[in-house]
Amino acid sequence: MLICHCQRVNDRRIRQALVDGARTVGQVGRLCGAGTQCGGCVPAVVQLVEEARNLGPAGARDLPLAAE
Repeated sequence: MLICHCQRVNDRRIRQALVDGARTVGQVGRLCGAGTQCGGCVPAVVQLVEEARNLGPAGARDLPLAAE
């Protein structure tokens, strides 16, 4: 699902950024560009970051790669 329309970033790419070590919205933005233009997608990015944090020590490793 497309999350960031400005940068054309989908949820899969954001989840991959989380798997790759991003732990904040700013880090996600640096890795994939989401949230770096108008900011309209930032609430959705925050939600994905929070989901990754709530998974505990495993972090984003266990996030599904596609929202269904």
